[in-house]
Amino acid sequence: MTGSDQQSQTGYDRIQGYLKTIDSSPGVYRMLDAESRVLYVGKARNLRARVSSYSRPSAQHSSRITRMIRETASMMFLTTRTETEALLLEQNLIKQLKPRYNVLLRDDKSFPNILVAQDHPFPVLKKHRGAKKQKGNYYGPFASAGAVNRTLNQLQRVFLIRNCSDSDFETRTRPCLQYQIKRCSGPCCGLISEDDYAASVKDAEKFLNGKTKGIQEALAAQMGAASEAMEFERAAAIRDRIKALTQVQSAQGINPQATEEADVIALHVDGGQACVQVFFIRANQNWGNHDYYPRISGDEDLAEVMEAFVGQFYSNREPPKLVLLSHGVDDPDLMCDALAEKAGRKVELTVPQRGEKAELVSSAARNARESLARKMAETATQAKLLKGLAEAFDLDTAPQRVEVYDNSHIQGAHAVGAMVVAGPDGFEKSHYRKFNIKGEDLTPGDDFGMMKEVMTRRFKRLLKEDPDRKNGTWPDLLLIDGGQGQVSAVREIMEDLGVGDVPMVGVAKGEDRDAGKEVFHRTGKPVMALRHNDPVLYFIQRMRDEVHRFAIGTHRAKRAKAITANPLDDVPGVGAARKRALLAHFGSAKAVARANLADLKAVDGVSANMAQTIYDFFHENG
Repeated sequence: MTGSDQQSQTGYDRIQGYLKTIDSSPGVYRMLDAESRVLYVGKARNLRARVSSYSRPSAQHSSRITRMIRETASMMFLTTRTETEALLLEQNLIKQLKPRYNVLLRDDKSFPNILVAQDHPFPVLKKHRGAKKQKGNYYGPFASAGAVNRTLNQLQRVFLIRNCSDSDFETRTRPCLQYQIKRCSGPCCGLISEDDYAASVKDAEKFLNGKTKGIQEALAAQMGAASEAMEFERAAAIRDRIKALTQVQSAQGINPQATEEADVIALHVDGGQACVQVFFIRANQNWGNHDYYPRISGDEDLAEVMEAFVGQFYSNREPPKLVLLSHGVDDPDLMCDALAEKAGRKVELTVPQRGEKAELVSSAARNARESLARKMAETATQAKLLKGLAEAFDLDTAPQRVEVYDNSHIQGAHAVGAMVVAGPDGFEKSHYRKFNIKGEDLTPGDDFGMMKEVMTRRFKRLLKEDPDRKNGTWPDLLLIDGGQGQVSAVREIMEDLGVGDVPMVGVAKGEDRDAGKEVFHRTGKPVMALRHNDPVLYFIQRMRDEVHRFAIGTHRAKRAKAITANPLDDVPGVGAARKRALLAHFGSAKAVARANLADLKAVDGVSANMAQTIYDFFHENG
């Protein structure tokens, strides 16, 4: 028997040994390698029967399953009451453990919604992402933040609904710019009654529910009445709102007539890679689409890929009433039961063959095919650039994870560090990280000290979370925005932490600080440069520009938050009404902080005890 045959037999033998300890219950099984890493997670209606299928060398397994069996050193089992529970548990474990031999949905971000808040007399219209805890009506999901922003922008033009925060609303004494450019009706300053504003909000919600015909007719009637009354300015304003409504309707793209609510999911596989397109249909409107590239081995059948995607996609999302698929799943009834259990209502799963629904699936499939073709072309180009990066900096292999670092501050204030990640699939935005600089002993503007803090925190965390460097989170190359000083400072930190073997390059502006004349610093090696038209140089410039953009954006957000922060927000017992009264009386938060106790007591709505609390807050913390 050859060594490979013995290894194969060992895997089958180990699996065979578990048949004595498991029964015919439904449940989930895990296959682990010799180092206890999870290779595969699967579900079964009958655990004994499913495991038995892996124990027979004569069975016709795919090459992927055969390799998996050979690597299996042990198994774990968890029984469930029903197969539906097993399916839900399986998908949760796959997302948590990311086994090598499972189809894996890699991009798992949440989708934004539009929230019409109902916890204020004048409700706000805004973008919302995450748990739906705030009181109000949610509309979505939208495929991207851009789709939400475009829709909000148009809705504000049509319905003049405010988008300011409640604290801004409470403290305004005159209309803001949104009112001036006709995007808000000015409820903060009493320029519209509560009833009229509520009617506008109701119309906006009708639109989001797909009931636009009545809104247009009502606006047209209002415009006609204004014209007859010779109120031409008001008629022109209503005309602009009708025009904006027409524009937002046309911007929705494919608007199905017979499909009120559905997710359209289409799969395309080519060259061992897969793309899944998801279109969101709500209120008979297309609310955008998103593409996914699940990790596959290439020998799965299409039903297996589709089932894995659908299960993982809805593991943390509420499914709609109808899910339209380009390819069926192995057990549609089981998947429907699992989705219905999650949604708390009936969910239909279907592969349409004709009519409008089939056209929707066909459109999504075409997008999946075109997206995958673009992705494969970009991946090929990216692979060449990573190989070129290895050749330029004398790396043993092409890096699969490049981490790029930069700092941003203004004379040391609001300092942040930023990290972006690039790899075979381009920029990995879900892996970007920001670091609020915390070092109290840093000299303002000390770039070396800031970079040392960032790298210390980054690698201490890596050493804690992945000390064996097996999870793919360790960088193969570091690019630092800076010259020899930064490189030396970072190298010192990395050697102290015992990670000095990670390759690092400092990217510094060259002569006259012109792009294209960058020079590169490496520990123990002479300064080098790349030729002016080298594609690898352009690639490095793009990575440096991306980390600079991310760092600047993070810094601006931190600075803006500090600028808009109001000291009164931190005073215990001071809510919106008292804050408004204090600002009206003193004119500014700074004047409130300087006020004496007697003046504070003179403010309407501020009791003696509250005045003492406010006085103590500023004088004890000042």
